Amino acid sequence: MSDQDLTPADRVEKLILLTERLTAQLKAETEAYEANRPHEVAPQIKETQRLADLYRRESAAARADPARIAGAPLARRKRLAEATQTFDAVLKRHAAALDSARRITDGLVRTIAGVVADRRKPAGYGPRAYPAPADARAIALNRRF
Repeated sequence: MSDQDLTPADRVEKLILLTERLTAQLKAETEAYEANRPHEVAPQIKETQRLADLYRRESAAARADPARIAGAPLARRKRLAEATQTFDAVLKRHAAALDSARRITDGLVRTIAGVVADRRKPAGYGPRAYPAPADARAIALNRRF
């Protein structure tokens, strides 16, 4: 069945299921980040991206053409609104957990780069002394603002 053959009720149900699936995915990732187990997230990143892209397309289509879902029963539209509210809450929590993980990682990289730079300082005076090379931190950090 193509998207054109779907009724408004079917489109709403499809969007509900997609929203709930993406919410569950982000909730699992958030729990992994909060439990300091980010390595558990890596295998699921492609699936999360796929779901997020699909959600973005479907929700944009619904916003661009409200008639696509306007004919759906009120109960289903309310269920979609509830699923969206839950998704928004989980998304905010996920963003906070991800930001915390990023800050921790940045701090670790800065600390390690600082230790490496300190160890490369000149060893003192004498035949084995060497000048300090360029600061390695600029290479180790990938800042995004």
